[in-house]
Amino acid sequence: MRRINVVGTSGSGKSTFSRQLAQALNYPHIEMDRLYWKKDWQGTNDEEFVQKLSEALSVEHWVLDGNYNRTRSVKWQDVDTIVWIDYSFQRTLYQALSRAFQRCVSGKELWPNTNNVETFSRSLFSRDSILLWTLKTYHSNRQRYIEDMENEEYQHIRFIRLCSPHMAQEFLQQISESQEVKKPA
Repeated sequence: MRRINVVGTSGSGKSTFSRQLAQALNYPHIEMDRLYWKKDWQGTNDEEFVQKLSEALSVEHWVLDGNYNRTRSVKWQDVDTIVWIDYSFQRTLYQALSRAFQRCVSGKELWPNTNNVETFSRSLFSRDSILLWTLKTYHSNRQRYIEDMENEEYQHIRFIRLCSPHMAQEFLQQISESQEVKKPA
């Protein structure tokens, strides 16, 4: 595993898992949301986004965190492993709600120098609500990744499907243990 894309529905825990995986492997962690979002919740146009993504992926090893399916031709060009965080709908929705609540209460800026903070009105009551997005995309994301796993175009990619936090922790533990074996005595 040299180039890994962690995918899953919003709220599934992609970012947390990706950071932990990158740390275990001692690889750079690349967060697609950080590349996409500009100051005051302004999105990046596709051309600029693809350029930023291409530059970020130009290193030898990485853990990429995010879906952004319109960038698939760039991000999956050299990927060798897809880790799909595929928790149950109830778990994912709960995590999305918990995360939104924690972020709203903390008022912490999500990405440096963007002024992007989550608020209760934005997270819960707007058309940009992360909860609404989770509700709208959970089933279609799941169907798309199932189809991707069976698609001949992607047979060169190793798909790892983690269906519970326990599976995710076991996977991270195996990675950590294999890295310990590789370290010189």
